[in-house]
Amino acid sequence: MNKIVNSVILVALMALLMVTGCSTRGVTKYNTQHYATDTKKYSHPTMRPYKVHGVTYYPRTVKVGDTFSGIASWYGPDFHGKLTSNGEKYNMWEMTAAHKTLPMNTIVEVTNKRNGKKAVVRINDRGPFVATRIIDLSKAAAKKIGMIPTGTAPVRLRVIGFAKKGEKAIPTRRELQHRPQKMSMAGHYALQIGSFTKINGAIYTQEKYNHTDGYTTIIKDMQTNNTRMFKVWLTGFKSEDEARNYKEQGKFKNAFIVRED
Repeated sequence: MNKIVNSVILVALMALLMVTGCSTRGVTKYNTQHYATDTKKYSHPTMRPYKVHGVTYYPRTVKVGDTFSGIASWYGPDFHGKLTSNGEKYNMWEMTAAHKTLPMNTIVEVTNKRNGKKAVVRINDRGPFVATRIIDLSKAAAKKIGMIPTGTAPVRLRVIGFAKKGEKAIPTRRELQHRPQKMSMAGHYALQIGSFTKINGAIYTQEKYNHTDGYTTIIKDMQTNNTRMFKVWLTGFKSEDEARNYKEQGKFKNAFIVRED
């Protein structure tokens, strides 16, 4: 009898721990073990789908000017110094943020709808994995838009640019507008996925892979060593980093990055 009672108590305690572990407050509580696994698996950020807590998320391409609305939260001391999803160490005093689907290194202007305060952040992590939330800000960014006391706030996100690989400092809006060499804007990079001497092969490849993962294929008619070549490019990458990360998925053998004019 005692064994049965003890078993019932043990099951009840385990259920209580599971419910407690799924609760959230102002600072989103993630499953850190799951994050460590994801970070190791995706040592380089990519646009491939990923699964968290049984839900599959599909990173998507965006362009400068795209806007989104939702609830922002923030994460701080519990994650300071730990790896983010793109392999960086999280620094709660840097202007960064986590988003479920925006490409890594997307530069986003965040506006607190309650007070009109703004902050510019760079996406370097995945989350928040709470249905009602759209972005998880660093403590520094949350402080700048005045949402530390409330923990969450309704916000408007606006894509304003895309950082290059390793560019951690967040430029101001003036810098984004007047220093384009620091940023890779929409449509500047592509992957060459095929090269043909006959147009039929290029057309077949172009049609087969058009709209793959949201990207578009085009045919470039070029002259190479006095030979007419039809090159097929997969276009729509917002930065060299995004193109490189996609190439590393290995979907296109012998593909390489090209710069669009």
